[in-house]
Amino acid sequence: MGATAARALGKTATVKTLSVADDRPGSGASHTELPTDLDAGKARAFVDYQNDVTAKDLRLAVREGMRSIEHVKRYTTNGMATDQGKMSNINGLNIAADALGKKQPEVGLTTFRPPYTPTTFGAFVGYHKGDHFEVTRKTPIDSWAEENGAVFEPVSLWRRAWYFPKDGEDMDAAVRRECRETRKSLGMFDASTLGKIEVVGPDAVEFMNRMYTNPWTKLAPGRTRYGLLLGDDGYIRDDGVIGRLTDDRFHITTTTGGAARVLNMMEDYLQTEWPDLKVWLTSTTEQWATIALNGPNARNLLAPFVEGLDISDEAFPHMSIAECSVAGFPARLFRVSFTGELGFEVNVPARHGRALWETLFAAGQKYDICPYGTETMHVLRAEKGFIIVGQDTDGTVTPYDAGAGWAVGKNKPDFVGMRALNRPDLTAEGRKQLVGLLTDDGTSKLEEGAQIVLDPNQPIPMKMVGHVTSSYHSDAAGRPIALALIEGGHGKTGETVYIPMPDRTIRATITGTVFYDPENARLKL
Repeated sequence: MGATAARALGKTATVKTLSVADDRPGSGASHTELPTDLDAGKARAFVDYQNDVTAKDLRLAVREGMRSIEHVKRYTTNGMATDQGKMSNINGLNIAADALGKKQPEVGLTTFRPPYTPTTFGAFVGYHKGDHFEVTRKTPIDSWAEENGAVFEPVSLWRRAWYFPKDGEDMDAAVRRECRETRKSLGMFDASTLGKIEVVGPDAVEFMNRMYTNPWTKLAPGRTRYGLLLGDDGYIRDDGVIGRLTDDRFHITTTTGGAARVLNMMEDYLQTEWPDLKVWLTSTTEQWATIALNGPNARNLLAPFVEGLDISDEAFPHMSIAECSVAGFPARLFRVSFTGELGFEVNVPARHGRALWETLFAAGQKYDICPYGTETMHVLRAEKGFIIVGQDTDGTVTPYDAGAGWAVGKNKPDFVGMRALNRPDLTAEGRKQLVGLLTDDGTSKLEEGAQIVLDPNQPIPMKMVGHVTSSYHSDAAGRPIALALIEGGHGKTGETVYIPMPDRTIRATITGTVFYDPENARLKL
């Protein structure tokens, strides 16, 4: 009771002592309540200071027929503020008990809800600094990478091994070595951060047909397919390899940064546009640890550990999926490649991820196995012209702009973004299209994001016709390579473009996007 309120009541105010459960420690004295039947203009006995509930309100609730303390609570809103009654409940319970003519234990308690223990403001805001400024997700194999000298980079919320330098190596030297050793013999890569979504149900294939540009009805169980996902505006949103395990079950992979967004998009369509479809969606990104093996010796390393499955080229061709056992662990095995080499992706329950990695790494020593990071992954995929959504696309790129028109089902009645692909703006000439670039001097490595012009002698401001999306030194190509989005690029193969930089202007020739093994012969090694 504040001093101001006490003075307002005056010296004639009588005090009524209640039997309460929260006696002052050590004194035996009970809390008191001022009379609540006085003129409201003189004083109010507030109980819940956040919801402005007074003792009079509680007594009114009893007079109105509320006998359950839960009803009294809801009638008055006592204890329903952000403190969930931590400051008001005991007083409120005792006032209600007095009004009911009962002892407080007979009235009982309301349900306690969080925060059961008060939470300080510091607990809410204090972790947003230093290493705790943002959530960092780590794969089951992350600790091995750290112990073995990996340099890390943030990818979405994940911490990923960027490269594994040996003594005296800078990043460029380490990446070039990782690329060479993977293509020469065998590389291993932690792909656990790939988004993974399980699509299950009797209408699973119909759902897939509606979501992705590709047709899925005739994809047999045990086979995989590259999937391209558009927004309703017709632009590329995500991509990934998708495996059909059974007639009614698909294992979808998404980009690392797109997993949550893709699942939300799927749930939105399923719940608002197609609620009649019998389909269940489950995020399984963190259920599986994924190890990618790439290189001529990938099968030689893996085969002795696989039980219940023949992984020869004849029995388990490129773009296959199967459930089996690998090194004694239950696994989903993909035969896929993001490098152009013979490749497998082994998915095992996350708790077994590091154990399997260590087993394969030890057995791979005779093949000079090379763990590689995300930078090497980027180089290897760029050499094959494989896009990274969000890097080689910018939110305004259609499948046709990206050279992926082959992934659009021509006979499908509908899919997300289909109608948008026929809009005049998306079929007009001069759209920016993905192409390859080779610098004329064979040594200059272009900067990602650098702007491209057709005439370097035009007055400033120059007409920019595109930009560099990916650029790397490629040992396989023997020179730097780049991908770029250029206006009308698909019709400009062989033409010269210019990249103005602060110190010089670089000439480059427009090429196709595949710089290595265009016949895909190495997939069949």
